[in-house]
Amino acid sequence: MGAAFQQAWELIRSGDPELLNILSTTARVSLTSSLLALLLGVPLGILYGVGRFRGRRVLIVLNRTLMGLPPVVCGLLFYLLFSGVGPFGKLKLLFTVPIMILAQVALITPIVIGTMETYVAQTAPALRETALGLGFGRGKRFLLLLNECVSPMISAYLLAFARAIAEVGAVAMVGGAIAWKTNVMTTAIMMYTNRGSFTLGIALGLILLGLSLLVNAALSLLQRRLNP
Repeated sequence: MGAAFQQAWELIRSGDPELLNILSTTARVSLTSSLLALLLGVPLGILYGVGRFRGRRVLIVLNRTLMGLPPVVCGLLFYLLFSGVGPFGKLKLLFTVPIMILAQVALITPIVIGTMETYVAQTAPALRETALGLGFGRGKRFLLLLNECVSPMISAYLLAFARAIAEVGAVAMVGGAIAWKTNVMTTAIMMYTNRGSFTLGIALGLILLGLSLLVNAALSLLQRRLNP
């Protein structure tokens, strides 16, 4: 076991080409999907938090349900949609990085929406009273609310990124875990462990644990700022 960890550290230190390729693919998928989820989720989360329209509660319940959507179910849905017999099969996106990004966006956008909706619903009433007292119009009220949401937006992004980088079910189904093409850290760890090749799996696991530690530390600092 000790020798396996030593060899894994040597892979990290020497910059093994396959390891770097897996890290590059992981970064591309996770960063892109989490950014897209942020762009889609923040406006919807704010709308759900401050809006007063018919069907709002139904949409909130639906979003909370999607927050717990099993990744394999999401992967199955996208596989069926983009397979050769699916409605989008002609796009030939199956087993490519773009379809992996789309699947992750579907998984993590509800997390961003839910995070923003919860925060906005709690803070909007007090902000509305303050803005009305200052004579602000709708535009200025929205800007004031948006300014108050900077920290929650960063928190929502970190949560989305953490979910994206640790996800395995959906990306494995739609990406196929193809070496040098669609293999990300989670699928590579699973694949190489099943083969009995533990060195690369351990190296990726150490990196993944390190990234998780950094994200959780950042979230903890944000929570302290929000709740001093």
